[in-house]
Amino acid sequence: MTQLADNFEVVGPGPTAIGPAAHPVAAHPAWLDLKAAVTELRPLQVNDGSIPDETMHPSASGLADRIREALRVLAGVLPHDAGYLTACAEDFRRWSDGGFAVPDFHDSLVEFAPQEARIDSLAHVIVFPMYTQNGSTDRRVEAVITEVIWPEFLAALEAGDYSNALFVPVRFLDFTAGYDTNSAVLFPETVAMRQIPPFTWGMIFADREAARFRRVVRAAAGITHLELPEDAERMLGDQSLTEQAFVMWDLIHDRTHMRGDLPFDPFMIKQRMPFFLYSLEELRCDLTAFVQAVKLARADGTDPVTRERAQLVQYAVIFDRIFRFAITGSRVRNYDGLGGQLLFAWLHQHHVLHWTDTRLTIDWDEVPDVVIALSDAIGDLYWRSIDRPKTAHWLAAYDLVSSTLTPHPASKWATRDLPLAGTPRELTDAVLDDEFPLSMFYEALQKKLGPVIESTAGITGRD
Repeated sequence: MTQLADNFEVVGPGPTAIGPAAHPVAAHPAWLDLKAAVTELRPLQVNDGSIPDETMHPSASGLADRIREALRVLAGVLPHDAGYLTACAEDFRRWSDGGFAVPDFHDSLVEFAPQEARIDSLAHVIVFPMYTQNGSTDRRVEAVITEVIWPEFLAALEAGDYSNALFVPVRFLDFTAGYDTNSAVLFPETVAMRQIPPFTWGMIFADREAARFRRVVRAAAGITHLELPEDAERMLGDQSLTEQAFVMWDLIHDRTHMRGDLPFDPFMIKQRMPFFLYSLEELRCDLTAFVQAVKLARADGTDPVTRERAQLVQYAVIFDRIFRFAITGSRVRNYDGLGGQLLFAWLHQHHVLHWTDTRLTIDWDEVPDVVIALSDAIGDLYWRSIDRPKTAHWLAAYDLVSSTLTPHPASKWATRDLPLAGTPRELTDAVLDDEFPLSMFYEALQKKLGPVIESTAGITGRD
């Protein structure tokens, strides 16, 4: 342990390529006033988004009026969003006239349809009372300017075998405080509304994903003395290229959640289950993206641009999962962290990843087939699940993870000291918060790489 820690070396994040020039709407006076008004309004709100303190209502009304006026001006600047921006101004009027109760932006939400115009560099001004995933659970008014990332190769993939009508990859142009966090998604279900409409889009900020990937992997490679392949090195030096790898990864990951031989409810969003099941679902989707990228890279008919991006996707999945995912966040039911640990250990135990002489090396020619084998193992678990009772499926999933990762010595799941005749909740409660602790490798790596990961909060492609 001491030797490992002593031989990790901290390095800086390295040079950062500047992303595309800022869109002019980010400097428009209406946007600047909108952002300033939202920033002043946010502290007046409480957890549910309302403003119960009536002494604050005159100030809130004035701020709402400024926001409405800015939205009207911006509707003329961005005609493709005019219907939404006008409806949003009306939602602010109703909220103000109603005494700033719990906000309801259902009407403007159903007007916003970014999936209908996935055009590269198209800008959107988005204003909603919402919570930000991986940020605050409080609903606050947020204002964001995004720019669509839709390169030709991605449009061709989505129009072919990888259709995903809801997927909208974007980059940040500007944002209010709720997005000065690790949050890299904007989903309609986070918006305050009176009823739930059909959701038709989901935004993923590929520029933030790419920027933090580049910073973290550059540092991790230096710390572990990992020699990067030439094309991976090129990706780390190019923000735009990395963004394109991530939008391809995200396109396939996102569509995978409801495809394949799945348990009855693969998403498991509204169910209380052991966190390692969430880990396997997210890892399944990432490994599906990896497998499809391998297929595209190996296929004779793949065009050169797509083939290159497909190779980069493989690096992105491996490096993001084994470096950033594994040691990001707390150890309390950290399902993304567990997935990263599992992938690292699988690669190590299949002898394609090596920690020898205090250096990390990877046999890249052999990696694809080893990762495909892990994907197949998870796929087989899912395929068998519809023939199993829930408890049996949970136990089989645990066995899959624990066959590679060592459980906590106090684990009741490892020894099967479980209330197997009890309720699913009792089984879930028996899972330790940190059921699969970090290995000695990761404990040492976290001390050196952790501060770099923390430094990426709020990062964008222009940082």
